[in-house]
Amino acid sequence: MRFKRTHYCGQVNVENANQEIVVSGWVDNWRDHGGLFFIDLRDRTGKVQLVFYPDNEASYQISKKLRTEFVISAKGLVEKRPDEAINSELSTGAIEVHVTDVEILNPSKTTPFEIKDYVEVSEDLRLKYRYLDLRRKKLQDLLIMRHNIAQATRKFFANEGFIEVETPILTKSTPEGARDFLVPSRFQGGKFYALPQSPQTYKQILMISGLDRYFQIVK
Repeated sequence: MRFKRTHYCGQVNVENANQEIVVSGWVDNWRDHGGLFFIDLRDRTGKVQLVFYPDNEASYQISKKLRTEFVISAKGLVEKRPDEAINSELSTGAIEVHVTDVEILNPSKTTPFEIKDYVEVSEDLRLKYRYLDLRRKKLQDLLIMRHNIAQATRKFFANEGFIEVETPILTKSTPEGARDFLVPSRFQGGKFYALPQSPQTYKQILMISGLDRYFQIVK
């Protein structure tokens, strides 16, 4: 990589007008409009439109090679769009980036399905290409929401004086009501670990040790 990202795609706005920035991401869409090449570049924060002009020969020739899901890094000047060209459906729709330099970080073959939320894909195909499925905004939003909930939970308990401690997830099998899920030991033949049904023993150890307020987010 020849230059370092300065902004995420979805965070560029009119306040960045006339600034030189570097954005990186996946080519979401590309269009040839009368000699000008337009690229919608996507990352986890959103999309931004890149414009390639023929007077910048090196970047313009590279833009002709780009296809969907190519990973690129682009340097350029942020410009306000004319009023008639503003895209109200995008948070970055009031600006575009006039590219002065571009680098292909990784080319891509044609994907087995489009990386679009509205495209219906069979569950088997989604699971087979999970890394592609997770590029879709709907799924990324769910992961981000899960992260935000976990962070809010941690903040709440920390403010109440609780300490987060991660207790072991593999332990000795104990006779309880439910059947244990056993994991064979690689180093001690014929012996097994068990997934704990409850961290009760470890909680009691923590209480006796003086950590009277403890929490953990079990995964």
